[in-house]
Amino acid sequence: MDDMKYIESKKNDEIKQLKKLSATKNIRKTGTYMIEGFHLVREADQFDQDFVKLLVTEKYSEDRLVKKYHDIAVTVSEDVANELSETKTPQGIFAVIKVQDASDFKEFSGKWVMLDDVQDPGNVGTIVRTADAAGYDGVITSLDTADFYQPKVQRSMQGSQFHLPIYRMDINQAISLAKKSELKIYGSEVNKQAKPYTELDKTDEFALIMGNEAHGITQDVLNETDENIYIPILGQAESLNVAVAAGVLMYGLQTL
Repeated sequence: MDDMKYIESKKNDEIKQLKKLSATKNIRKTGTYMIEGFHLVREADQFDQDFVKLLVTEKYSEDRLVKKYHDIAVTVSEDVANELSETKTPQGIFAVIKVQDASDFKEFSGKWVMLDDVQDPGNVGTIVRTADAAGYDGVITSLDTADFYQPKVQRSMQGSQFHLPIYRMDINQAISLAKKSELKIYGSEVNKQAKPYTELDKTDEFALIMGNEAHGITQDVLNETDENIYIPILGQAESLNVAVAAGVLMYGLQTL
């Protein structure tokens, strides 16, 4: 649209500040994060995310989203798009969105996944996406888990982040809240002394905790669960990838 603000230089101060939103500390400081790509931006709009800014290259200048968010839309050059992008082939569309505030989260209901120090962005994103597919009610990530607002995690979630709530909070606080809400707490561990997940009585009110890729769930968290469970290993592998294990358990524990 002809009257839109246009930013040509990647050295522009506004662009420099937006580029910093790839770092967790700046996301938390500003209370905003950036997504890119038509699919993610469209999903964010469809599921009523709070847009702060929309940036597009000229090929999107007449798109419906630009017309809807005209007051906060900016046209940028291809150089700027390349500077902002976290991918090798930028699509030329970005949105800055407000983060979800966990401070008003009071109680749980239904089926939840909690991540205790899961480090790999791809694993975090895949678990969220699987939770969405399996019909879970939300995901909690501990303060030491890879931040779900990081660009790599955002891309891995493929829009599922807009379909269910995701909160970042102290894992012990999350467990305490879940217990007050009378959810069963299950901890996943690679330990044959734990109970096989297939032997649990099924319920639709529980929280499943998945742990760090190398060390699993911390012992103090395991001590707070109602039951610690494992997936029997039938072959020679020592363990499953945490995202794969989460998928098995998310589907295996619920009543379908």
